[in-house]
Amino acid sequence: MMETSRPTVYIETYGCQMNVSDSELMLGKLAASGYTPVDVPDGADVILVNTCAIRDHAEQRVIGRLGELKRHMTATSIMGVTGCMAQRLGPQLLEKAKHVSLVVGPDGYRTLPAMVDSARNGQRTIATTFDMEEHYEDFTPRRFDKVKAWIPVQRGCDYRCTYCIVPTTRGSERSRQLPDVVREVEGVVSEGMTEVVLLGQTVNSYNDGTHDFADLLRAVGAVRGIRRVRYTSPHPNDFSDRVIRAMAEVPTVCEHVHLPMQSGSTKTLKRMLRRYTREGYAECVQKLRAAIPGLSITTDIIVGFPGETDADFEETLSAVRELGFADAFMFIFSPRDGTPATRMPEELTVPQDVAAERMARLVETVRAGARALNLTQLGQRREVLVEREAKRGEAMVLARSRDFRSVLVPGDATLLGQYLTVELTGTTGSTFTGQIVSERAALPLAG
Repeated sequence: MMETSRPTVYIETYGCQMNVSDSELMLGKLAASGYTPVDVPDGADVILVNTCAIRDHAEQRVIGRLGELKRHMTATSIMGVTGCMAQRLGPQLLEKAKHVSLVVGPDGYRTLPAMVDSARNGQRTIATTFDMEEHYEDFTPRRFDKVKAWIPVQRGCDYRCTYCIVPTTRGSERSRQLPDVVREVEGVVSEGMTEVVLLGQTVNSYNDGTHDFADLLRAVGAVRGIRRVRYTSPHPNDFSDRVIRAMAEVPTVCEHVHLPMQSGSTKTLKRMLRRYTREGYAECVQKLRAAIPGLSITTDIIVGFPGETDADFEETLSAVRELGFADAFMFIFSPRDGTPATRMPEELTVPQDVAAERMARLVETVRAGARALNLTQLGQRREVLVEREAKRGEAMVLARSRDFRSVLVPGDATLLGQYLTVELTGTTGSTFTGQIVSERAALPLAG
């Protein structure tokens, strides 16, 4: 641990990109209050675990991790649990982990320094009240990533999908004011970053009362110095013609959409309360592809949802084959306390062995489709942004194309944040290998 007279804080983050962004906000707030962020928990004055509640497995993992982190605490260390799991479980966490002093939901980070001070005086604190006005506009995030910036534009969700805990853990939907988002993007450029990822639970339903998501894409995409604009995760029902036109017309908006499908069966989608049919989802995909040449689409899929029959699952497999996803996040259904799915008749439950077998078939189908798609792209050239050093192999870096392809190319840390032109030379099915055609591509400014 680094030598410092200032108190230290360590944050460990689980879950989605919104959680990563929230951790950056917490670090920024604590840094402004005199804390020094550290990369390891050993002896840190404050240890925070920022949690996810989407699946039971994630929560069980965190409970185990809280026990492991206890050995890194000193006699005066403060341990806290933040995020969605903290919001969902509240006082139960204080009962399960006696060494935890703070339980703070996603809207409670403003008072975090004061809560830490109270904990030093022996007071255990819970802050899980929703604040519909809270967007942390006066916070300065301490960003983990130096290549791209995660920028929340919307918090909460007004959809009520029957499997999803998010409305319970993050509250109702509310959007930031467009000028505030633009101001943050301009700050990102001043820090030397050229790619931003706009975040929201259903990000394309963004509306600040005056501007919609199409306006936001145009405003962010026009910020001088921004070269790539991405966003996640949209809802199929919220792709208006205005939004699709903005995607097609704004040069900085990347040719990639992560569009959760969840199931290819209309009957299953109805039980999930997704509010679209298989045909409606396919129509959305077709409209996007017609407007944006070369668009890459990735997705989320759940298997084993209550009532899913063999025929329903076969519809999901056929949708995967027909729609040509570049990749997918795939999950076996995990019931979450408090969601309507847990109240469905027991006879609808899909046995675990059946769900596991379906999952294996789905994974193979998705991977086969992605592999076939990738093979058609070998020999093509792509502009890529180098994001980080590769985890495996020597002298390789991981770069990302505009259409969200991962490409391993020869290089080292000196290439981080650089744009390169590469030729795609091979593929493992999910990742490409490439050779650099031109070093350090020019960085023309937008606007």
